[in-house]
Amino acid sequence: MSYTDKTLTCVECGAEFTFSAEDQEYHASRGFTNEPKRCPTCREARRGGGGGRGGGGGGYGSRQMYPAVCADCGQQTEVPFQPRGDRPVYCRDCFAKHSPASSR
Repeated sequence: MSYTDKTLTCVECGAEFTFSAEDQEYHASRGFTNEPKRCPTCREARRGGGGGRGGGGGGYGSRQMYPAVCADCGQQTEVPFQPRGDRPVYCRDCFAKHSPASSR
């Protein structure tokens, strides 16, 4: 099948972006039937801002952190989730001590 570049409008920010023939071929080869609804910038932001395809990692710099006190050593720390008080929260070092991987 022959593909040609298409101009689409992002449903999130309203910007126009190009759905290139190469991207269309890639989508078709993966079995995708719908055109993208978001521009590359909004897609990246929706994914968390880091990495790209299979990138893993990345994007943690912009993550909201919450203050907490380590249940083991009492040290002030920050964690990437809102502590609820029903489970212990550990600093990085104490968490590593409690991790199943460290007990091998």
